[in-house]
Amino acid sequence: MPSAETVQAELGKVQSMDDFFGKEGVFARLFASTLEQMLEGELSEHLGYEPYEAAGRNSGNNRNGHYTKKVRTSTGQTSIQVPRDRNGAFEPQVLAKYAGNTNELEEKVLAMYARGLSTRDIAGTLAELYGVDISATTISTITEKVWPLVEAWQSRPLARIYPIVYLDAIHIKLRREGRVANTAVYNVLGVDMEGHRDILGHWLGDGGEGANFWLSVLTDLQNRGVADIFLACIDGLNGFSEAIRAVFPQTQVQRCVIHQIRSSLKYVSWTDHKAFVADLKRVYRAATRDEAQLNLEQLGQRWGTKYPMAIRSWQTNWPEVSTFFDYPAEIRRIIYTTNSVESYHRQLRKVMKTKAAFPTPEAARKLLYLATQRVTRGWTAPIRDWAKILNQLAIRFEGRFEL
Repeated sequence: MPSAETVQAELGKVQSMDDFFGKEGVFARLFASTLEQMLEGELSEHLGYEPYEAAGRNSGNNRNGHYTKKVRTSTGQTSIQVPRDRNGAFEPQVLAKYAGNTNELEEKVLAMYARGLSTRDIAGTLAELYGVDISATTISTITEKVWPLVEAWQSRPLARIYPIVYLDAIHIKLRREGRVANTAVYNVLGVDMEGHRDILGHWLGDGGEGANFWLSVLTDLQNRGVADIFLACIDGLNGFSEAIRAVFPQTQVQRCVIHQIRSSLKYVSWTDHKAFVADLKRVYRAATRDEAQLNLEQLGQRWGTKYPMAIRSWQTNWPEVSTFFDYPAEIRRIIYTTNSVESYHRQLRKVMKTKAAFPTPEAARKLLYLATQRVTRGWTAPIRDWAKILNQLAIRFEGRFEL
């Protein structure tokens, strides 16, 4: 590391912010000198003696000058004097022989890519902010390094039991066979036995969302080690419940109440929305299932003649819409809607809104993976009241609950 006197001397030259962070600023110069000292130390260790020591005479190998290497960092492109030995056997570890970037710069590239910036936008940003000249092709090469991580993450082993999972799809535009098509990305958010949330994977479909593809997603979860799911929270897709029970027959399904409300209101005239919703609230906000059932009957008596399809929608889906009434308030709060996974999807849409269309499925999966790593970094705390919820689940699912 540079001495205090060196740092003080450099700081004494500062007259503007550019003198700190510019291409030839303090940080660029200190970075270069520090790295060069580290390389000299590596060479001394490789040779077994310090510069000018008598031990180096007739040792069979000695120092042989330096060569210049350009290194790109967040402070710009910097010239480094790399020492070499006469035998050509010295390979620095602190700066790999053929490396032209530091990990710091690659991390900045990936961070910007994870926020939806294109390779050309990233190149322009690096040039403008840091004075680093990197081609879009080089940036693509950097992002390609992520692909093995994407595959490993998608196939990683999962927990045996997930008390709660949320299943939902988001749609992207994907170029396939020369044309752009809307494509469903199937996502599963799981809550493990410790109350922590995690995204269990992304599955790119071959078109719109369908129960048949969800069956393959659930089979993949099973193949990766999931043996049981207590509660599955879903939207109103036809055949979804059957797909879940085909793989996890004991799982209880909770259809999203918010989706059900929206679905039924499309059959109600706008002039009656306010009155209809007021009566509807008495159904899904009831204290017990019996009270809710009674209020649903009264809803049908008042509105059934005028809006039969809206009432029939609730009556048909009632067994799965009303699942949450079997549980205490702490569990009701987290299962009656799929808001948890939809909140995650909102974060993904912020990233993908700049993409007119993904050129390949791999490009889509890379961005989804990087965006997910950024979003889930803040998911460190368990769900609120999890200890109480866990006790309730242990009683409700006795025999399937593993300590």
